[in-house]
Amino acid sequence: MGKYFGTDGFRGEANVDLTVEHAFKVGRYLGWYYGQRSKVSEQNPEGRCRVAIGKDTRRSSYMFEYALSAGLTASGADVYLLHVTTTPSVSYVVRTEEFDCGIMISASHNPFYDNGIKVINGRGEKLSEDVIAGIERYLDGESGELPLAKKEQIGRTTDYSAGRNRYIGYLISIATRSFKGKRVALDCSNGSASAIAKNVFDALGAETHVIHNKPNGLNINEDCGSTHIHVLQDYVKEMGCDVGFAYDGDADRCIAVDENGNEVNGDLILYICGKYMKENGSLFNNTVVTTVMSNFGLYKAFDREGINYEKTTVGDKYVYENMSQNGNCLGGEQSGHIIFSKHATTGDGILTSLKVMEVMLEKKESLAKLASEVEIYPQVLKNVRVRDKKAAQDDPLVQAETDRVAQALGSDGRILLRQSGTEPVVRVMVEAPEPELCERYVDQVVAVMRARGHVL
Repeated sequence: MGKYFGTDGFRGEANVDLTVEHAFKVGRYLGWYYGQRSKVSEQNPEGRCRVAIGKDTRRSSYMFEYALSAGLTASGADVYLLHVTTTPSVSYVVRTEEFDCGIMISASHNPFYDNGIKVINGRGEKLSEDVIAGIERYLDGESGELPLAKKEQIGRTTDYSAGRNRYIGYLISIATRSFKGKRVALDCSNGSASAIAKNVFDALGAETHVIHNKPNGLNINEDCGSTHIHVLQDYVKEMGCDVGFAYDGDADRCIAVDENGNEVNGDLILYICGKYMKENGSLFNNTVVTTVMSNFGLYKAFDREGINYEKTTVGDKYVYENMSQNGNCLGGEQSGHIIFSKHATTGDGILTSLKVMEVMLEKKESLAKLASEVEIYPQVLKNVRVRDKKAAQDDPLVQAETDRVAQALGSDGRILLRQSGTEPVVRVMVEAPEPELCERYVDQVVAVMRARGHVL
């Protein structure tokens, strides 16, 4: 991770950590960088740099859209505005219509006053580290000034809502069956899904019930969406729906709710879809890619079904890198970022909904029945603020205590120590058959950290 860009772009409070000056300079650099590499093609007969921009519903997204567009066009790039749309739709448009790159303006599940800039390369993937390093050097004034486009070389800005509509059509084409007769609840988080999700489910014949689809710029993720799943749980029970799906601000993640109002998180979705794909021969390498934070119960269930799994560090970027390098086709995170590489190069909440519906319809089973095959282990996770997170985690006595806990758990649980990527925090997590065991073992390790003087 760099000074500005983390695992999911440049994110922070609007006009505090992330300013319009930052956005303008990011646009300037990207327009210049891709302008050197743009080639003549059937869709780009002039060989100009072409960049697609999408945004979520935050008040500040409009401000950053204009600043990025100014920077890009000043460097000679042509900008195509998708307007309010989802992160995966930007990825789809970029990779299918020969754009040099795409930009999504969003801070995902963060509150409205935060925002972010996610950059997607011409293959629809997260930006490589070398390009990020170049942007950061330019932001810090270390790489000199870039040339401004002149005369006819100055870029143009074009309305491109048609690209978003093509993405909606693509999602509809993926469904294998009609949803007629199914009562489906959608929580759009007052975010990007508000402009897309209901259209997709209505077109597929579902009886669609939607909440939190009236964004006002300030209510995105506010007590709604995938990070406040209790709201959808109550709604599904109240309305007697067969299933519910909740998205985050930019709709690249999905958490489901079964007909009884129970949460079905990303781990359970990976199991449901992974088992189904194995049964129909479409699970390449018989492998599902997870992160180290996936629940121990998921791995137990995969072992029982004879499904292999890989573990990456936290972040859908790393999940996709593993999938791309090893030819795996399904991966994701407990938080609901699920990647189906046959159809997408990023997590896609609405696509994930369609895939869960496919399993329910093809197997003629309820979501509760499908999810019941996984026994989710109790988990205790404590964020321990420390003076030096590397020193705290690598301390020999802390490691020795961690090993003792691991030996005590044996094959019935696990312990994980992980440094935060953004805070002076070591996360101590234990999964075990009983919550009391989790709590006790976590406290044992934290007590050693405290005795060694690491804890603030």
